[in-house]
Amino acid sequence: MDDVTVVVASRNRRDQLLRYLPRHEAPVILVDNASEDGTPEAVEEALPHVHVVRAGANLGAAGRNVGVELAGTPYVAFADDDSYWEPGSLGKAAALLDAHPRAALLTGQVLVGERGRVDPISAAMEAAPLGTPADLPGPAVLGFLACAAVVRRDAFLGVGGFNPTLHVYGEEALLAMDLAAAGHGLAYVPALTVRHLPLPAGRDVAGRRRRQARNDLLTAWLRRPLPVAVAAAGSAWRAGDAARAGLADAARLLPWVLRHRRPLPAHVEAAVRTLAA
Repeated sequence: MDDVTVVVASRNRRDQLLRYLPRHEAPVILVDNASEDGTPEAVEEALPHVHVVRAGANLGAAGRNVGVELAGTPYVAFADDDSYWEPGSLGKAAALLDAHPRAALLTGQVLVGERGRVDPISAAMEAAPLGTPADLPGPAVLGFLACAAVVRRDAFLGVGGFNPTLHVYGEEALLAMDLAAAGHGLAYVPALTVRHLPLPAGRDVAGRRRRQARNDLLTAWLRRPLPVAVAAAGSAWRAGDAARAGLADAARLLPWVLRHRRPLPAHVEAAVRTLAA
């Protein structure tokens, strides 16, 4: 386990962290996104082996970037405050990344809830719509769930990590595209297993849909061909109130989009179209 660090970014989820952080087999860095429930102090007292970093502001998913920068290992596994890697998974991930130098990100199977229901995203990845290249340890993917990803640290930092402007929800898609555009491989490996035990309620569902719509649009506008970007805006307008609000939020960021727009290489765009189809 000397080659892997687990990075968790969290805000106001003290009880979940105290329950699940001890289950990780590798060293843990917790990036606290300005919690107001005493999370940093509680974790430091109960789990002194966890390296707690106070971000000072709510960085969202980009809080993980802080943890990756501090990690002294070649590989970093991400986890959420309500998830943990099952025993043996991180050691397997390190060995697979050692053996497959083109692979920059491995994503594992997610089992949801106490009953361990396979997440539909994991099932879709196992269907291997992009095939299984010989130089990857599993089916190629162009997306992942952040709580079930192990990354090659240098490759992650080389593409800038999670984009701070996206904050949270759907932040994985842009990172996956940028890793692939840089020539790295991403693979699904079901032998790597994550348990995800989300709370049944308590988060702003409408707000999440609005932010998800905004981020999906920003990702399309930043990386997809112009006809696709325009069509995405039209689809959001027709999709209901939350998506329309997300479209308005994204439109306010158009100057930022134009400064950072970088369309995907043809082979990566072709893979995205395959998945969309």
